[in-house]
Amino acid sequence: MPDSGGSRAQRAHIPTTGTADDRTVPHGDAGALSVDPAAPQVTAPAGLPETAGLSGPAARAARRTGLLVTMVLGGLTALPPLSMDMYLPALPAVTDSLSAPAATIQLTLTACLAGMALGQLVVGPMSDRWGRRKPLLLGMVVYVLATAICALAPSAELLIGFRLLQGLAGAAGIVIARAVVRDLYDGVEMARFFSTLMLISGVAPVIAPVIGGQVLRITDWRGIFVVLTVVGIVLTLVVWKWLHETLPPADRHTGGVADALRTMRGLLADRVFTGYMVAGGLAFAVLFAYIAASPFVVQEIYGASPQTFSLLFGLNSIGLITVGQINGKLLVGRISLDKVLGFGLAVIVLAAVALLLMTTGVFGEVGLVPVAAGLFVLMSAMGLAMPNTNAQALMRTKHAAGSASALLGTSSFLIGAVASPLVGIAGEDTAVPMALVQVVCAVAAVACFLLLCRPWQRAGREAGGL
Repeated sequence: MPDSGGSRAQRAHIPTTGTADDRTVPHGDAGALSVDPAAPQVTAPAGLPETAGLSGPAARAARRTGLLVTMVLGGLTALPPLSMDMYLPALPAVTDSLSAPAATIQLTLTACLAGMALGQLVVGPMSDRWGRRKPLLLGMVVYVLATAICALAPSAELLIGFRLLQGLAGAAGIVIARAVVRDLYDGVEMARFFSTLMLISGVAPVIAPVIGGQVLRITDWRGIFVVLTVVGIVLTLVVWKWLHETLPPADRHTGGVADALRTMRGLLADRVFTGYMVAGGLAFAVLFAYIAASPFVVQEIYGASPQTFSLLFGLNSIGLITVGQINGKLLVGRISLDKVLGFGLAVIVLAAVALLLMTTGVFGEVGLVPVAAGLFVLMSAMGLAMPNTNAQALMRTKHAAGSASALLGTSSFLIGAVASPLVGIAGEDTAVPMALVQVVCAVAAVACFLLLCRPWQRAGREAGGL
């Protein structure tokens, strides 16, 4: 397990007074995370890693707490891709079992994705008002029930309905995991933690279809939902036991729906936050375009076998994960987040342009190897772009991390959902639409970053001590 969660927990801070400078380390129960002001805590000198002022037992407690937080939030982050991708190998079997057209069964994927996008808009404000723990536990319980009913669904219509509910409930894990990271971390430490979550969420889509295929060897498609139900139950118990509240009552919003809408409107009115949000969503759309088109491009156009496609898909995921860890362990804290983000977006643009030139025949007939290399570079650069857009956006939203996390997640899913169908618009004989969508989204992401975020202005103010 990479050392980005546990080894940095000593620098995590849990605000107990609502100020961003209060830094405390849980003490006593190493397996729990709490902001109870009555709980005994050890405070480190400001500006120093907390373990610098702690003796052996307290430092070990902080490290264990950080590792537990990493595992719990990583599990919550991995659950949505598991819910989506474990089910993919079973689509033909579901079509036969429920005697429904393939297009109807495809709606079970669309419903789950739409639920994950829209659910974040509901759960995010809820977590700002009632804290992180209660909405998360409620979402996990509903997720377990919806997934169990999916396993028993007698018709395609019922399966679609409960896949939508599964997505709505599963969104709680996505949005609250990001909000908890914002509660606990700040500055470069938040960017490092997002890189760790990318490690876990990057592995999940790779192994999920493999797990689903193995489950189908011993049972039918309903068994996949049984496995997901068990995973949901385990995660619910882990959250209930080890992830205590991270948002102090003093920092919660007391208004209703109107207040939540005002909060979101205020966030969207923040030009810099919106810039990072849209830039991150457009980068995510580049990723969605790759996921939607790569099976067709690699296998149908370039003639690779399914095994070769799986190998290339895995290598690209490894590239993304590796660069994400380089971002968290080596770059963050040494180079400004905006510089790293700008470099990552520039590499994505260059790789997408190279893919467009190759697929349009500018370089003549190219084989699979150059195209695979371009995709590898493009996907690896995502490890610089995605965690840093989240970190930079959330750094501006301490007052409403749940709502901000909801907007970040929903925008990414919606922009990606709009972009991904466009990759097949020209039919099955060309990879140009995939590359063109990636170029347009990547260039638009750079434009949002430069025109809305204006990183040079903040760099100038910081240099001037403002």
